[in-house]
Amino acid sequence: MGKKRRRLLRIYLAFASIALLTVLLLLFLFPLAQEETVHPTPTPGTGNWYRVYFTAPGSEPIDKGLEDLIKSANHSIDVAVYQLDLPGIVKALIEASQKGVKVRVVTDIDDVLEHSRERVSFLELKRHGIPVVGGNTSGIMHNKFVVVDGRAVWTGSWNFTLNDTTRYDNNAILIYSPELARNYTVVFNKMFEEKEFGPKRKAGGTMPYLIINGIAVENYFAPEDGVGKRIAEKLQLAKSSIYFMAFSFTDDRIGKVLREKAKEGVLVQGVFEKVGSETKFSEFGALLKAGIDVRQDGNPYLMHHKVFIIDEKIVITGSFNFSVSADEFNDENIIIVEDPAIAKAFVGEFQRVYSAARR
Repeated sequence: MGKKRRRLLRIYLAFASIALLTVLLLLFLFPLAQEETVHPTPTPGTGNWYRVYFTAPGSEPIDKGLEDLIKSANHSIDVAVYQLDLPGIVKALIEASQKGVKVRVVTDIDDVLEHSRERVSFLELKRHGIPVVGGNTSGIMHNKFVVVDGRAVWTGSWNFTLNDTTRYDNNAILIYSPELARNYTVVFNKMFEEKEFGPKRKAGGTMPYLIINGIAVENYFAPEDGVGKRIAEKLQLAKSSIYFMAFSFTDDRIGKVLREKAKEGVLVQGVFEKVGSETKFSEFGALLKAGIDVRQDGNPYLMHHKVFIIDEKIVITGSFNFSVSADEFNDENIIIVEDPAIAKAFVGEFQRVYSAARR
């Protein structure tokens, strides 16, 4: 090899060494960004097909949960709710409508649309072109459910109001299931399109027994499905425990089942909302007299749950108060879910409410 070529080779190697050292130095000073591995913290009351919400302090914000669901809509949102005054929910519905999503709303006629204060948010929706239908002159349109894109259902005890969110004890459950969504859409259409409310609405078109992600789910609507009877029948199956939280509990048929199960050795514990619990119509006195562990709620505002938990594996929840009015005159809904994970979340809420209640 000639001197000239050797000199060029040495120069090339020198430059290559400098370049390599420069790269190593840069890597040392500015390491390559690595994809972050996220290990999510498990959240009680969540699964790949459902999410449970409570208004208890420290819980995932229930109103944000519904806002996020509304914002996820691509083509349709059906809302059946007794009360609505949360600006965030109103805004989310209006924005969804403005994006081309078909938004429809059903509410109560007497207590809401004809009430100067309660109707404000509904009138705001109407001003933005969202149709609102009011109904039920025999009772109240007491549902609190939302169906999005025919794929997801939100339901529970929670009205979409500031008080229900910040002061009252409430729950909601979001379930992803086209089959369940179809049930709620059928009933919604009967109210919205056919103006069938309360006792005027005929049963039919829904599937009360469903399997969702391998879990047994039952779904009923009042008054057409005889919800009080369905609850009593389910409580009869209890083997070890029944826990309940009741805003209003005056149905003696259900109370009788609780007294019978307690005699059989089933642990029965319950919390009543204090307002109305000491009247002659309430089951509180009869259950207390029977030696059952029932308490009055300690929330200075309202305990608004309507929940039964059976054997820590079956949950009954929805808008349905345990009363004859709910059973025979109101528009209501419940779901019955047999899933220990969901039940665990509701047991936790029961224990919180129970521990704060008055003996």
